[in-house]
Amino acid sequence: MTKAAVVVAQNEPVEIRDLELDGPKAGEVRIAVRASGVCHSDLSVQNGTLPLRLPVVPGHECAGEVVEIGHGVSRFEVGDQVVTQFHPQCGRCYFCTRGQGYMCELGAMAATGGLLDGTPRFAAGGGPVYQMAMLGTFAEETVIPEISAVGVPAEMPAKTAALISCGVLTGVGAATNTASIREGDRIAVLGCGGVGLNVIQGAKIAGAAELIAIDRFDSKLELARQFGATQTLNTSDGDPAVAVRECTEGRGADVTFEVIGLEATIKHALDMTRNGGETILVGVPRLDVTLSIPAAFTFLYANKTLRGCWYGSSNVDRDLPKLLDLYKRGDLKLDELISREIKLEEVNDAFAAMESGEVTRSVITF
Repeated sequence: MTKAAVVVAQNEPVEIRDLELDGPKAGEVRIAVRASGVCHSDLSVQNGTLPLRLPVVPGHECAGEVVEIGHGVSRFEVGDQVVTQFHPQCGRCYFCTRGQGYMCELGAMAATGGLLDGTPRFAAGGGPVYQMAMLGTFAEETVIPEISAVGVPAEMPAKTAALISCGVLTGVGAATNTASIREGDRIAVLGCGGVGLNVIQGAKIAGAAELIAIDRFDSKLELARQFGATQTLNTSDGDPAVAVRECTEGRGADVTFEVIGLEATIKHALDMTRNGGETILVGVPRLDVTLSIPAAFTFLYANKTLRGCWYGSSNVDRDLPKLLDLYKRGDLKLDELISREIKLEEVNDAFAAMESGEVTRSVITF
């Protein structure tokens, strides 16, 4: 048995339950969760933006200790510290062999609510309890595919290591992998939560000279300056696209990142991007969000590029060691991302704090 937070119904409080947990099958590992970040994607499971099969254990941004390995596991031993990845990369499929591990064909199984065989390892009352992203880390223990874990140094604090697995890889990767930032570029970041702050860090690492942070919460904008923003704009003060053009000689940003996932903010992001520039979509929209865009004036005459960004276009085995090195050198802030350490029973409070803009990241520690 293991204690876990479970989404039983959309838009209802997460429930804390004792669940049965099967042991790992071939190619799987059982981990004791040491820390799990509360990400906006977890809230999206609770509110239905990400429509997963219910009941489901959310959680995907995690550091833990391997406590049991299944047959054939070769990458890990009991006692290893690992972080999870919500889109595992097999290294062998069409996309992985073309440098697009973030599109791994096996990783697409994450949408089923089960592991690679389509079934979850959690159960209650004789029925299955599904796992977000083949993980389900809002639990004391979980069983995941071997390829959903990446080893990290044992001496790294779990609460810090956990953040790398989603928010940092996604945000920094959006700037260093997905976008084409050139030395001296002007960057705009629309949405300064946990992922947005990491976009700012990534853009600074990539060589951007000016970083314009945009949000509706002054508290987030103040934090954005600590993470490298050179200018901040509050959306309550007027049209952010107009404001960005006003501070860029009327042209707009070289690269704009949308880190919210709303139709209105995506259009704002395109509007504040200069002719010939890039707009990168990082925020996760609801499945029914659509765009109506003047194609000729936006993409032909203005020559703008609109690009999606999944998991920071990251190759985890390549990018994670780079992030660890940046952290050790003091060039990447991780500890500063943590607003609160909480217990599993406080996850609903963490969701509320996220929606109100009170926190960057709450981290559940065990």
